[in-house]
Amino acid sequence: MKLLDRYILKQFLGAFVFTVLIIVSVILVIDITEKTDKFVKAQLETSQIVGYYLDFVPWIANFITPLTVFIATVFITSKLAGRTEIIAILSSGVSFKRMLVPYLIGSVMIATLSFILTGWIIPNSNKTKRAFELEHLKSTYYFDQTNVHMQVAPGKYLYLRNYNNQADVGYNFTLENMDSTRLLDKLSASRISWNKENKKWTLSNWSKHTFNGAEETIESGRTMDTTLVIHPSEFENLERNYEGMTIPELNDEIDKLRFRGASNVEFYLVEKYTRFTSPFAVLILTFMGVIVSARKSRGGTGFQIALGFLLSFLYILFFMMSKTIAEAGGLPPAISVWIPNIVFGGISMLMYKYVPR
Repeated sequence: MKLLDRYILKQFLGAFVFTVLIIVSVILVIDITEKTDKFVKAQLETSQIVGYYLDFVPWIANFITPLTVFIATVFITSKLAGRTEIIAILSSGVSFKRMLVPYLIGSVMIATLSFILTGWIIPNSNKTKRAFELEHLKSTYYFDQTNVHMQVAPGKYLYLRNYNNQADVGYNFTLENMDSTRLLDKLSASRISWNKENKKWTLSNWSKHTFNGAEETIESGRTMDTTLVIHPSEFENLERNYEGMTIPELNDEIDKLRFRGASNVEFYLVEKYTRFTSPFAVLILTFMGVIVSARKSRGGTGFQIALGFLLSFLYILFFMMSKTIAEAGGLPPAISVWIPNIVFGGISMLMYKYVPR
């Protein structure tokens, strides 16, 4: 690595870290201000609040990484252009493509770190962050769905009329075991309740119908402890629980939801594909940032920085729109999360070709 590469790389990474610290600090102040009343109401100790924000800071810092990379790129490149350093670099025989190398190295380093964090490390800290929010910051969640149908295993179909997640009790339960179109057996109960001691379900007023050709065998009883393929955690507040899943855990959850025919699988697919597209967003926005700010402006660096903020805002707006459409089922998640990168990548190439530098 040449002296010029080290110089630009040091400036770029330093500006990135500085930008992250500034934006995260502002977000922290706003977040603490909004949640102070809830902290006081919950009578939380300082150590609990500090622990929550130790999990919150890595998540929000990684979440805004594409934005902060773009702002850092515009900031440092416009400063280099304002001091005529880019003119000197190009005049010395270094091509514009060659000048992009340290930016590429820095963005690859940031993108790789971000991918590792968002794929495996941050989801584990999000588990405790989400548990804290559900316990202390959000109102009590009540499972209000009725007539719950789900496929829980090959050929096994479960039905519940309703479920009380506060008492872990379900009503009008049936579990049907099918072989193609033939019913093999059907287990019914007027009530099921979770036994925390033996980690099993207790069936009340149960009956089991077993079919063997034209023969039917009926068993019944008042109570019976049994193991089912569902758990009380499936009836808890699952809003944004995918944020606490590593990539392997996301894949397992997506397979389970697809098998059950769940309607919310798009949220998990969008989350999965977003984790793979974010690193590419870092590379694209870095490239665009250099193109936007490499030209010296008579009015100083203010215009380039303002333009950087505008373009980053448009990227976030575009990303949120495509994500919302995908979660609503309007577009395949694999396509929707790539649309902002494809569009802004195309814009970057057009700017590289036609914008004077």
